[in-house]
Amino acid sequence: MKYRKLGKSGISVSEIGFGAWTLGLDWWGKKIEDDEAKRMLKRAFDLGINYFETGDIYGRGKSEKLIGEVFSGMRDQVVLSTKYGYDIYSNEQIGHKELPQKFTTEFTDFALKQSLERLQTDYVDVYGLHNPKIHTIRDKKIFEFLDEKTKQGIIKSYQIALGPAIGWTQEGLESMKVTNTAAVQTVYNILEQNPGNTLIDEAEKNNVGILVRVPDASGILTGKVNANTKISEKDHRSVRSGDWVQEALKKVDQLMPVAKRNGLNITELAIKFILSQGPVSSVLPTVVSEEEIEMFATMSDGKYLNDNDKNEIIGLFNQWPSYDLKASVQTA
Repeated sequence: MKYRKLGKSGISVSEIGFGAWTLGLDWWGKKIEDDEAKRMLKRAFDLGINYFETGDIYGRGKSEKLIGEVFSGMRDQVVLSTKYGYDIYSNEQIGHKELPQKFTTEFTDFALKQSLERLQTDYVDVYGLHNPKIHTIRDKKIFEFLDEKTKQGIIKSYQIALGPAIGWTQEGLESMKVTNTAAVQTVYNILEQNPGNTLIDEAEKNNVGILVRVPDASGILTGKVNANTKISEKDHRSVRSGDWVQEALKKVDQLMPVAKRNGLNITELAIKFILSQGPVSSVLPTVVSEEEIEMFATMSDGKYLNDNDKNEIIGLFNQWPSYDLKASVQTA
């Protein structure tokens, strides 16, 4: 396992991180029981993964609790990252619908204390704003509060997690201007390079780390989703239409010559393309088994794509039809 710095924080994180949302939610085709979840976390650690990314909304704290139980007594050996912003304490989540958000200093203080208790720690390495809109990013009071918590050592750094869907370009760009933002998290993969390419360029200028989620394009790039796959409405991937899947598979065919030239399968090409981007700090694949963790962990080996191959992939992307990017209502 190779490691990189998380932007200006200086924190060393594994190139493959553990996105722990699947431990708290059964939105990826499988309900993971607690015993298996703990085995997955331990296996990831044994493979050199030190970056564990979660959020308080994942199972209303369940994911955080599992991480806290597994790594109790090992605090100095892991990098713990969690997120807040959704009011899970006063609202019930129905399906995949977003909950109301709160980013007041009072709510931030409360949510942070709750997360620390569940994680069984007195500090968190990376504290994240979960899918904030542009007016939140422009609220200086929030970041003044986070800066104060950083001075106190209660958090070591903070990130902005963009979402929930792909997009939020302006939100990402403005968040990098916040002086102490260590990282920005975004959807980014070889099939969906916008706004990632734009954010990566800006991140390099501002010494901000990029955390990548959905690197496998919702299963297209691992073969878990194909033209015949039936996705349940309960599954998070149900937002992908049949037409999108068909077009994505055609794009994969165009990418295969680059993969074969490098002796890679399409999954390896997908991850190594991302890790070829200097500002990327860690890739967070969606995993639901120990075997998947093992597969992704092997891809952090320092052997990535040369500029010619990387530019060829970007060139193919630029030839494909554009797609809509999500954004806050207020972008002016």
